[in-house]
Amino acid sequence: MRRLLYIMILAACCSGTAGARGLIESKVACTQDWIYQSEVFFNIMLTAGEQPATGVVELRVETDKGSAVCAMSQSYSIAAGAPEAVQFRLSGLPAGFYRATLLDDGEKSEAWNFGVRPDEVLSPRDAQADFWPFWQRTLDELAAVAPEYRLERDRTRSGRLRDVYTVEMRSWGGETIRGYWVVPKGRGQWPAIVCYMGYGAEPYCPEADARGDVAEFVLSHRGQGLNKPTNSYGDWIRHNLGSRDAYYYRGAFMDAVRAIDFVASRPQTDPRNIFVEGGSQGGALTLVAASLDSRVAAAAPFVPFLSDFPDYFEIVDWPKAPVMEEAARRGIDRDSLYRMLSYFDVKNFVEHIRCPVLMGFGLQDDVCPPHTNFAGYNNIRTAKRWEVFPRSGHHVEREEGWWRARSEFFDEHTTR
Repeated sequence: MRRLLYIMILAACCSGTAGARGLIESKVACTQDWIYQSEVFFNIMLTAGEQPATGVVELRVETDKGSAVCAMSQSYSIAAGAPEAVQFRLSGLPAGFYRATLLDDGEKSEAWNFGVRPDEVLSPRDAQADFWPFWQRTLDELAAVAPEYRLERDRTRSGRLRDVYTVEMRSWGGETIRGYWVVPKGRGQWPAIVCYMGYGAEPYCPEADARGDVAEFVLSHRGQGLNKPTNSYGDWIRHNLGSRDAYYYRGAFMDAVRAIDFVASRPQTDPRNIFVEGGSQGGALTLVAASLDSRVAAAAPFVPFLSDFPDYFEIVDWPKAPVMEEAARRGIDRDSLYRMLSYFDVKNFVEHIRCPVLMGFGLQDDVCPPHTNFAGYNNIRTAKRWEVFPRSGHHVEREEGWWRARSEFFDEHTTR
């Protein structure tokens, strides 16, 4: 079928000298959150001042891997003081994520990502034949390690509604890991949220009096967070790269499960209502924990990391650069590298998730791009939905809408 690409350009207003220098501002409206099911369109307002201007406005579109898709342009001649809209329309784009760049007389004006039918972005599993036996063996090794939970109440952080404890426990390989346990005062059992932290994030503790009806445990997994003073792993993503059995994330993924062990062991926890959440690296741990542990009632990852390594490394430079540098240092060829990483690729885990999932993502994310978020998400077989934050990059935690959606999602799946 012949692909249709067409453009509708209306006028705009400029000031000063003719051409691009006469423009004061070009602003792209966020139509449909820049997520489209079929026809793609962009409404752009060019703002100018008192003088007429002429020039050429151009839209360039490329895939998220940098391959050119199309370029469209139109001359304009704009009367002074008469601003009008510019509209570009495209049809026939395959499912995926794209980069649009707006230029005026050859000068870059604005750039943004957009998506087309993200639920159809396909990234087939590339798990090795022994993927699940490998992880079952690892879980068995974790179960053989006595956790030896140690709790100490933090009087400074504890409040009127909840008590705060620092926690230590032993995880896979005998590693000591830590976290903050924030639990309502008084008797009873409460829903509990396990929160996993981002890559290299500073330790943080939930506010004791933020709410009194839920327990929270913020895990610092090995070498990170509260464990940084004893970090023996260096740059975590490089640690023992090439060794499936000794790679950093084998232990880190087990720390995610051990956190659930801890929460489930607490008498204040309602075992029917254990939820997991986290962003970036914490989003990856959220999805892995939900894949490996059936005690999870619902999962809410945002901007999840560690998914679809072969495509991931074609889109952004980090973490590709340190991984490839380490692979070269160790003499690991490309096929061997991706074969090893497939054991730690989130998209290969998620078919085992048995609980509902809510995923948040930033459409302008250049650390964990939306393509990689959906590579895992679209392999989930349970009830799921996503929330897009179209102007956000590698974050949604600053977005009020995400926390409202996440809280409602957990409330929706709380057994009473």
